[in-house]
Amino acid sequence: QVQLVESGGGLVQAGGSLRLSCAASGRTFSNYVMGWFRQAPGKEREFVAAITWSSYNPYFGDSVKGRFTISRDNAKKTVYLQMNSLKPEDTAVYYCAARSRDSSGSYYSPRNYDYWGQGTQVTVSS
Repeated sequence: QVQLVESGGGLVQAGGSLRLSCAASGRTFSNYVMGWFRQAPGKEREFVAAITWSSYNPYFGDSVKGRFTISRDNAKKTVYLQMNSLKPEDTAVYYCAARSRDSSGSYYSPRNYDYWGQGTQVTVSS
């Protein structure tokens, strides 16, 4: 069982930066692939980024490539999403998610994640 708590959201102007954190409970954090998703009002949940247990293979959604980075600290049981060059269209609730590294299925689909945080609001003003 894994519990996830996001933090770091807020209001920022376009072009600015934010760093989201996701703190996980449980003893086997390193066994999980960690992902970030976002959901804007009236839209489906969208894949943002994912990172494998070894941190060697990050994955990014097309809309954030080159602007966002994902990292994890297994000792601190925390995953981070650094968001740079933010745009108003990045406005959404951002969710942290976890799945076992042995699970099958695309990293890009929210259906393939087993645990979710409560979300943190990111608002980018123009």
